Amino acid sequence: MSVDPQQIAERSAQLMWANDHATKWLGAQLVSVGPGRAILSLKVQDHHLNGHGICHGGVIFTLADSAFAFACNSYNQVAVAQNNSITYLSPGQAGSVLTATAHEVSLKGRSGLYDVEVTDQEGAPIAQFRGHSRTIHGVHFDPEERT
Repeated sequence: MSVDPQQIAERSAQLMWANDHATKWLGAQLVSVGPGRAILSLKVQDHHLNGHGICHGGVIFTLADSAFAFACNSYNQVAVAQNNSITYLSPGQAGSVLTATAHEVSLKGRSGLYDVEVTDQEGAPIAQFRGHSRTIHGVHFDPEERT
């Protein structure tokens, strides 16, 4: 049975989301997913703010890291972060809606490279994240099983 790559991405994301307690606890929403890509959003609330009254960098990092995770796991192969980094460009403000848009730059063998742009509701850049993934043993689901 041939399965569409979009269906594979959606099914992988559905199964990951069910167990992703950290991303749900953060308050993020999975907006969309596809082969090598994912979009997550988060409304910045008071509990996301640091001592300067702006969105904590760790919250922004976690949002970007989660988008990266859904993008690199979109092929029904279990992938984990090998390395990642972030550059903060502007502060996230209370009440803002941040969107993390992840896309695949390269996938060769077991190694992937993904960029994530975090923007606010006006499209202003908040952060740039780059993640290196490594595929490990395992799949999210048996493609022969009917869902």
